[in-house]
Amino acid sequence: MVITFITIFAIGIAAGVVGAILGLGGGIIIVPALTLGFGMPMRTAVAASTVCIIATSTGAAVAFLRDRLTNTRVAIWLEMGTSMGALTGALVAALVNQRVLFVLFGLLLAYSAYNMFRTRKEHARPEVIPDAISAKLRLGGSYYDKALGRRVEYQVTRTLPGLVIMYFSGAAAGLLGIGAGIFKVPAMDQVMGMPFKASSATSNFMIGVTAASGAVVYFARGDVKPLVAGPVVLGVLLGAILGARLMMRMPASKIRLFFMPILAYTAIEMIYKGVKWW
Repeated sequence: MVITFITIFAIGIAAGVVGAILGLGGGIIIVPALTLGFGMPMRTAVAASTVCIIATSTGAAVAFLRDRLTNTRVAIWLEMGTSMGALTGALVAALVNQRVLFVLFGLLLAYSAYNMFRTRKEHARPEVIPDAISAKLRLGGSYYDKALGRRVEYQVTRTLPGLVIMYFSGAAAGLLGIGAGIFKVPAMDQVMGMPFKASSATSNFMIGVTAASGAVVYFARGDVKPLVAGPVVLGVLLGAILGARLMMRMPASKIRLFFMPILAYTAIEMIYKGVKWW
């Protein structure tokens, strides 16, 4: 029992580090580890993962907000689309052919991975001109990059396409039961022209808000098991704090290289799930 507790705690630390650096929440590690490694039911693993996303967001948010890496204006703007999408996804989950959705979202992620590889170096990115909404809402920002040793100022563009993508990412989360961070980071980085570090930090902030609403349902249904969620949350919280500090000191190009294989793997997994059911 003690060994199991320590092992789950260690997995939580790894998930927290990865989740904080990449803005994904850590569920991509928690769910497979608990179901495949410990034979736990999917509902128990997903419930623990949802609670751990809140812990990742909380642990990393303090450091990211303090260093002004999180763009709260962008987060509030995009959360409107994500929340509406998540509500739509939950309502129509039983009416939509999920095989088609898996393939479509998988193709979208594959394109994002390709585009991220193409623009993997910051200096290869074109200059960003803010659109009317971004200028009106003053969505641009700046932060001190410890890896570069200088302040990075940036602008935000394509705010409406970004909002539409967030709507569909929220719908995907509601329909497929996945975290939407895997969509949010590429949307901000590739579509809206934000630096990768600001995209990841803002995604970390947003996924906590999104997960909090879902966690209420899992708590009410009794799916959150204290002996599982406890060590996971403790580990994830510690890992998220470590991950946030690491991310500050890592070059954006290396974080992007770390992110791309996960994006490509998730894309292949989603396409495979969609195709194998035919």
